[in-house]
Amino acid sequence: MLAARRLAIALVAVLLVAGTGIVAWDFLQLGRQIPQAVPTERQADLIKVDKTARTLSLLRGSNIIKTYQISLGSAPAGHKAREGDGRTPEGRYSIDSRNSRSRFHLALHISYPNADDRRSAQQRGVLPGGDIMVHGLPNGLSWLDKLHLKRDWTDGCVAVTNQEMDEIWTYVATDTAIEILP
Repeated sequence: MLAARRLAIALVAVLLVAGTGIVAWDFLQLGRQIPQAVPTERQADLIKVDKTARTLSLLRGSNIIKTYQISLGSAPAGHKAREGDGRTPEGRYSIDSRNSRSRFHLALHISYPNADDRRSAQQRGVLPGGDIMVHGLPNGLSWLDKLHLKRDWTDGCVAVTNQEMDEIWTYVATDTAIEILP
């Protein structure tokens, strides 16, 4: 009986160490390769986010390259009005930078707030917020995969799985337009 108990404790310890190692590997992004871009003539010229349908579509001209299911800000209804409101902005913006060392796997920064967003926030005496991105899952949590779709959880960003973010990364260049619909 004592030997079986020791074996069970040892097995639990091994599983904890192994699990911790896997999460640490994912968290630190060790050995990660940054995906290479597809040729320019195949890249998206528009990202269309439909907040109601919870989809992000990559388009080239009128052709849809691919569509993904997404999670949004924790309070997704309506246009982002101020910093910390949990809303994902609505309107036409662009991808103004790319972060290959993000805390959320890979991230494409959206040009929110624009001049109208800043003016509106100033008139209301609030900060408009910022750091709105299309990104993957938090480092260390890639194992969640599609479970992240069960609820809107970002601070106003658009989230996909890491595998999907790798694919999106290859199709989207800096200055790509993004249209976020209600």
